[in-house]
Amino acid sequence: MTLAAILVVWLGGWALNLWLSRRDSRASRILVPLIFGATLLILWEMIVRLYAVPSVILPAPSQIGASFAANLPILWTDFVQTILRGALGGWLIGAAAAVLTAIAIDRSPFLQRGLLPIGNFVAALPIVGIAPILVMWFGFDWHSKAAVVVVMVFFPILVNMVAGLAATDPMQRDLMATWAAPYGASLWKMRLPAAMPFLFNGLKITTTLALIGAIVAEFFGSPTRGMGFRISTAVGRLDLPLVWAEILVAAMAGSLFYGIVALIEKKVTFWHPSQRNHQG
Repeated sequence: MTLAAILVVWLGGWALNLWLSRRDSRASRILVPLIFGATLLILWEMIVRLYAVPSVILPAPSQIGASFAANLPILWTDFVQTILRGALGGWLIGAAAAVLTAIAIDRSPFLQRGLLPIGNFVAALPIVGIAPILVMWFGFDWHSKAAVVVVMVFFPILVNMVAGLAATDPMQRDLMATWAAPYGASLWKMRLPAAMPFLFNGLKITTTLALIGAIVAEFFGSPTRGMGFRISTAVGRLDLPLVWAEILVAAMAGSLFYGIVALIEKKVTFWHPSQRNHQG
């Protein structure tokens, strides 16, 4: 009976989504992922309760929701410490440094041959290896977590930005040279607009890397707050609902972070064919 009930819920949600997906409307595009997510949560709750899965193995969504509601002040403090300070601060610093470095590389072929291999080497360093070193250098507060995030996001943004600056048409570059335009004017009028789609690809990719880097760095040293600190201590107390509540906060923050960057991309690169095709 338990397996039959699980199959009924799954097939019901699947059939409803199939019916909605045939209707090309704004409501259907919103309802399909919502119904899919709700179906997964219902199945998760049913499996945990019907098969008596211990909460230390897998807590039910209702237990996670209760822990989320009971620990809102703690979750907010951890969110501010890890996301707003460590992840967001490091992401902004890393993105700014990558853009400035990409402009320097675009101006100098010597730097392109010298810095890109070094950047590739740094990007290949394991986060679990550099995180404790940076924690020792910058201390146990959010500064060390921001430093880890800078290391993680710098190279992906740099590679995309360098490719974007070089993506201009040769005829456009020749035309700017014919007009004797200085590099600053060529950069502002031609190269930076052409690089924007590439830059936003790098920014969107690194939104998740920033969250991962900040949380992992807190495993190696943190004040008595932060998502990584809370996850490690909650696991030690076998408080798995709180661990999942922290994961939920990270997932929501990551989705919001990505969505904000994607929204800014639409406003900045509205002229790009990919945005026009998406809107159409």
